[in-house]
Amino acid sequence: MTEIGSNNPGFAVPIPGRPDVALRLAWACATDVGHRRQVNEDSYVASAPLFAVADGMGGHSAGDLASAAVVERLAEMLDSSFTSPQSIEQALERATADITTIAEGSELGVGTTVTGAALTLQDDDPYFVVFNIGDSRVYRFESNEFAQVTIDHSVVQELVESGALSRDEAENHPDSNIITRAVGFNARPYPDFWLLPVSSGLRLLICSDGLTKEVSDERLRMHMAAGLSPRETAGALIDAALASGGRDNVTAIVVDVLEAPETADIDDTAPRSRRL
Repeated sequence: MTEIGSNNPGFAVPIPGRPDVALRLAWACATDVGHRRQVNEDSYVASAPLFAVADGMGGHSAGDLASAAVVERLAEMLDSSFTSPQSIEQALERATADITTIAEGSELGVGTTVTGAALTLQDDDPYFVVFNIGDSRVYRFESNEFAQVTIDHSVVQELVESGALSRDEAENHPDSNIITRAVGFNARPYPDFWLLPVSSGLRLLICSDGLTKEVSDERLRMHMAAGLSPRETAGALIDAALASGGRDNVTAIVVDVLEAPETADIDDTAPRSRRL
């Protein structure tokens, strides 16, 4: 696995042209190989302005290299305070080319999921642009409400959307590990994007499916609501996944917005995330 970035209990993000406005984040990341895998094929990048988790596929070193290729390309954006959906998409296209080289000689193909959140600007106001390919996930916790922002690219998600399965049935379906989009496999990446206002008190969870396959949404909500620091919360989430079986690699990033500017044009009655 590849780990880029480290825990940070308080980081000030400068907003261009607004020296009098404060934006402060805190974050932490944790990962574990799990109880049944020999190699950790998850990778992550956790450093403002970008936080992402990639879950590699392709077996042992190949999956590890695929997830590493994605986070390394995304990490090229860490030299600025804000980024854009276009820059994220370009980074994933470069990672796809890297993975094509890695996959030479592989009969099964090599790829990875990726999901994350990055700071971006909309009319000079800070937002998170949330992105996803595959079945790793981003959740938000705000005003005691816990919700999944991303939508899985998976066979069972398509069955849920068609009404053939309930969400609870989908979590335990035998095809729950079959995804319909990935980075790699000689295909152009097609990420989905959402805009999420950056507001004081917002908490994000970015994780691989090694967490969500073991820990229910209600238990995730309880951990996110417990009021512990990002470091303590990320560690508790990993421990919960391991205690529930730890059948896969598991990675979690927790990001807290400690302080953010008021955004006058946000409609409090509107959905908190908007798909692009």
